[in-house]
Amino acid sequence: MINLTLFDLDHTLLPLDSDYAWGEFTTRIGWTDPVIFKQRNDEFFAQYKKGELKIADYVRFATQAIKEQGKDKSIAAHAQFMREVIEPAITRSATDLIAQHRQRGDRIVIVTATNEFVTRPIASALGIDELIAVQLEMDGAQHGTGWITGAIKGVPSAHEGKVTRVEEWLAANQLNWQNVHTTFYTDSFNDIALLEKVNTPIATNPDARLRTVATARGWQILDLFS
Repeated sequence: MINLTLFDLDHTLLPLDSDYAWGEFTTRIGWTDPVIFKQRNDEFFAQYKKGELKIADYVRFATQAIKEQGKDKSIAAHAQFMREVIEPAITRSATDLIAQHRQRGDRIVIVTATNEFVTRPIASALGIDELIAVQLEMDGAQHGTGWITGAIKGVPSAHEGKVTRVEEWLAANQLNWQNVHTTFYTDSFNDIALLEKVNTPIATNPDARLRTVATARGWQILDLFS
């Protein structure tokens, strides 16, 4: 039996929302209008917390700046974002938790509703190679840009889509739900479908709705950042 440990990222392993923080960072470096972008970003974040976010609309909005700036400038800006925002936010409690599962021999995967451009370097900084994130469509047409289009590729890893994407990962690794023991850490009620699917759901820094459900069902509650 293989132990598979799944981690959400934002407000689970990180004490912040990396997508929201990236948006604020793009405003700070002058890529987005400070008033208009913040208003729209706050609106989308409120929708997310309510479980009402339309992921395709949000990804198109959230990737507009990097689409316009191009690949090289975007990668350089993200490296600055990692140094100034993400790396100072990585806590010992989070890295210790990851290390515990690694020492146990678990397969470790981050499963996040944030897009792969934002999260791939974060996963690497946490020492996690395997990432399931929202995939971004690339313009591979003849005379295309070779860069993102603003659209999502495949099934987004959000809500029930997290279950679908984990199932795809399992199949790609010649595994299935029956021959792995799955543990999932997440803060969000939006992830209830995957929490109900795994063997060991752990509500981590849970939002109010998830804390209520976890308490009622007897799920473990972990306040990692308290």
